Amino acid sequence: MKAVVYTQHGLPISDPASLHELDLPMPLAGPHDLLVEVRAVSVNPVDTKIRNGAAVTEPRVLGWDASGIVRAVGSSVTLFREGDEVFYAGSLLRPGSNSQFQAVDERIVGRKPSSLGHAQAAALPLTSITAWELLFDRLMVEEGGGAGKSLLIIGAAGGVGSILIQLARKLTALTVVASASREESRNWVRELGAQHVVDHTQPLRPQLEALGFSSVDIVIGLTHTDRHYAAIVDVLAPQGQFALIDDPAQLDAVPLKRKSISLHWELMFTRSLFETADMVRQHELLNRVSGMVDAGELRTTLGEHYGRISAENLRRAHALIESGRAVGKIVLEDF
Repeated sequence: MKAVVYTQHGLPISDPASLHELDLPMPLAGPHDLLVEVRAVSVNPVDTKIRNGAAVTEPRVLGWDASGIVRAVGSSVTLFREGDEVFYAGSLLRPGSNSQFQAVDERIVGRKPSSLGHAQAAALPLTSITAWELLFDRLMVEEGGGAGKSLLIIGAAGGVGSILIQLARKLTALTVVASASREESRNWVRELGAQHVVDHTQPLRPQLEALGFSSVDIVIGLTHTDRHYAAIVDVLAPQGQFALIDDPAQLDAVPLKRKSISLHWELMFTRSLFETADMVRQHELLNRVSGMVDAGELRTTLGEHYGRISAENLRRAHALIESGRAVGKIVLEDF
């Protein structure tokens, strides 16, 4: 099968050797696996982080977002059958989705929204899981809850922020404040439902006070947490909550003590990395997201379509992710 791989970590994405095409053996489906024909993928910051930082001794396939069709099922599979259209993010422990076929555990796979094509669906899994787990598993916001409370999302125009805004507006009563630094990204977050918008390249407190907020109850940091950390602690209310998904070089929790701020970290791969007892929750929440999309309650977060799945187009996508200027998700479709 065709696949796009890297064989040497740390190469600049402008180097054609940073991602290249290779023929690999067809994967075999284990007892709980689906063998999926990949029809579309999207690109996430995790792809660039691993390509840059994870050494390899053999070709590694990146890609942790896919939409496709089940072509075979393992002996213990109960949730799907051949021919089903599915979408999923996969596991860090296994080859990724930048290949014609992929084996993936059924417990972290959802049914593709029937109202979307594969490209639109591929934009959703990783970010939907991350956003859902942030709100409901880490911060423990109750569905329908949060009335009278505010949520500030730092870096809200990216993939996770784009679905997080929608989930918070549709499933909670939180007042959503999104940060975005460019006119394009500010318009994007408003379209997705943010009630207020601030610029994270400018001091946060004066902007929030101008909007009528003396403090905020919850802050979710999606990017450059180390750069914004002091401002986040400053604007958080006493006994507030702070959650993050990025990788600051260090994070000093001591400044949180005075306000009794709780700290929450989200990695959507935790359940698959450790095969937790509740691993099937990702299957369930993806199905819930799929139903909300088909009901018109959520929209795809596809930002740009980069054409077919190839090394050249994936290098372009990695370059945009690394620039920090991506709005929504970058999607590629078919080999």
